[in-house]
Amino acid sequence: MAAGISDRISAFVEALPLKPGLRVLEIGCGPGVAARDVARRIDGGFILAIDRSEKAIRLARARSADEMAWGCLDFRHAAIEDFALNADEALFDIAFAMRVGALDGRHPEANRAALTRIKAALQPHGRLFIDGGDPLKEIDLVRGLMLCEVPQNSRPKQLPAPSCHSAAAQQ
Repeated sequence: MAAGISDRISAFVEALPLKPGLRVLEIGCGPGVAARDVARRIDGGFILAIDRSEKAIRLARARSADEMAWGCLDFRHAAIEDFALNADEALFDIAFAMRVGALDGRHPEANRAALTRIKAALQPHGRLFIDGGDPLKEIDLVRGLMLCEVPQNSRPKQLPAPSCHSAAAQQ
């Protein structure tokens, strides 16, 4: 575990299927602890970390000068429900979020917009990971969006919940 990283964040990042050259999107980066750890693991890759809090983004930038100077990490002030790639930005391979209300059930009204924005920012076979598994789970964006279209209380009984897979089972 790198210095200054909690066991929870360290376990989550360790479980991500990271490899050199990946483009990664972190949603809800806070002070940038996980983003810096990911940046060190994706040699030749890039991570964009976003957060709805301007204060969090300022703090993350202040603590990430080295990684930003290397060109492997950047931060942007944006809520995931409003996020869009800039015209010159490439799609991402992986997105991840820890304790983001729009994705963990605390703000279900924001869930569909968040999933739509994430899907638009990912490669066709891009993957989304959130906390809540052991230590993370993968969200099936196609099935997740289809199920978001039907209000929870009016879903037919035969429709399963959005498919979430343990990252450990994927490896």
